[in-house]
Parts: sequence; structure tokens; C-alpha cells
Amino acid sequence: MFKDKVMNSYLPYVMEKAKFISDEKKVVKLSSLGDSWSSVDFHHPSTFETLAMDERLKKEVVEDLDRFVERKNFYKRVGKAWKRGYLLYGPPGTGKSSLVAAAMANYLKFNIYDLELTNLHCNSDLRRLLVSTESRSIIVIEDIDCSAELQDRRNGGFNQSDSQLTLSGLLNFIDGLWSSCGDERIIVFTTNYKDKLDPALLRPGRMDMHIHMSYCTPCGFKTLAFNYLQITSHRLFGEIEEMIKEVEVTPAEVAEELMKSDEADVALEGLVEFLRRKKEMKLDEQVNVQEESNKQGEVEQAMDVKVDQNKRVKENK
Repeated sequence: MFKDKVMNSYLPYVMEKAKFISDEKKVVKLSSLGDSWSSVDFHHPSTFETLAMDERLKKEVVEDLDRFVERKNFYKRVGKAWKRGYLLYGPPGTGKSSLVAAAMANYLKFNIYDLELTNLHCNSDLRRLLVSTESRSIIVIEDIDCSAELQDRRNGGFNQSDSQLTLSGLLNFIDGLWSSCGDERIIVFTTNYKDKLDPALLRPGRMDMHIHMSYCTPCGFKTLAFNYLQITSHRLFGEIEEMIKEVEVTPAEVAEELMKSDEADVALEGLVEFLRRKKEMKLDEQVNVQEESNKQGEVEQAMDVKVDQNKRVKENK
């Protein structure tokens, strides 16, 4: 009489709990490319809690990841490969690699495959590597804007020969037939220059979620202050937060200043001085730009005067 309850409720619950415990104990692997994939244990300490990132954006990313891993039946029902593409873009030092480590490895317990396109010679190399990756994994292609000189698809790549890696080959890797080799895969591209990428790479189905990693915010600063100094408030916080709103400073730059002393007063005073210098440099640049603009305006005005004078001379003749 309890058979249905055991089969439909108890066993699925036990299996789910067993999977949870197994995932918690799993050691994440980082694989890099030699003649084939070689892996090492991945012990990156970054988590969403330690990431200097806008809290609203963190929440959106976590929710997107959770929704992805829970939708196996959905992907099967709609006839789509069970994969998700992320584009992380923004200036250097804004935490793009840390987000990969935090969200997609430590959070999901997915293994990471670090793929260097410059190590590949043709599309078949790319296909071979894709098939040799495991399900429940993250494939990372960093600095996609400069990692390979992939030309427009109409040109086929470097030349018309199949002996070169082409943009079409990469697109097929992302969402063509070969993208269906394996389940629960995440593909991550990082770039400092989103506008340099071919629009074909950016559309939904290839890069589903575009995550802008911006300069440090007051919220990000507080996260870093807690990470490095173990403090949640200080008399200098207000001044620092105001300056961070005015200057473009990366989380990496802030972290470097905070690492210079274990004493909160010393580290934060150093950060204040650093931000003041950045602010002064920004003001100097603005003054220089304005002076150049004024000079250009004066030159153009003088040229206009000269043109008018020549015109009047011709008319008088």
C-alpha cells in the first residue's frame, strides 16, 4: 500500500539528498589544454559573498544559474541543448575571472575547461575538444576579442581552407549540432571590449546573458573592506564612497590598496590618498581636453575668418 508513496516521493527525495551531499563533497577540477585536457584540483576561494559586485546583479546571476540547472525537462521539451551562454564584459581588473570561479565553479560545483583558441588549428580540433568535455561543466574562453583573429563568417576565417579555425566553426561549437554533445554545460566568454565582437556571437542562444562588470561601486568597496580588513564600518567610509562615485577605479585597484596594511586606519588612509590622486588626474585630463578643444575652436574660427576675408576680396574684385 505504500509502494506508490515510496516510489514517487521517498526514493526521489533520497536521490536528491544523495546528489546534494555528493555535490558538496565534490572537488572542482580546472582543465587546461595541452595535447589534450589536463586537470588539477581547483581551490579558488572566491564566492558570491566575497565578490565586489553590485548586489542586484549578483542576485540576477544566481537566480539565472539556479533556473538553468533546474530546467532539464524544459530544455528537452522545447528541443534545445541544455546549455547556457554568458558574456562577461568590462574594463580589466573588474572581476570577470573571479565571477567565473565564484558563480560557475564554487557555486554550482561544475568543473572548468579553460579553452585557449590560439592553441587550435582548425574547426575539427574544436569539435574534438568539445566532445571530450564532461557534462556539468563550464567552458571558458577569456579575452575572446583578442584570443583569435576570427574574421567575418562571409570570409570563412583566415582563408577558404578547412585547415583554419573559423568564426562559423566557433558558432557551431556554441549552438550548432556539436553543442548538443553533453548536458548541463555553461559557456563563458570574457572580453574587455564588447563592441569588437561579431554581432553573431552576441545574440540569445549563444550569449544568453550579458553581464557588465563595472568599476568599483560603494557597495563593492564595502565587500572588499570586509574581505580584507574584516570591518563593516569606519570613519573614512563616507569619504571613500563619495570619491568612488566620482572616479573610475577597479575592484582590483581598491583591493591592492587594502592589502598594504592589516590596520584599517592605515589601509583606508592609503586608499583615500590613492583615490585623491586618481581624482586629480581625472581633473587634469578634463582640463587638457578642454584646452585642446579651445585651441581647435580658435584654429577653426581663424580659418573661418580667413575664408570670409578671401571671399570678400574676390567679391570686391
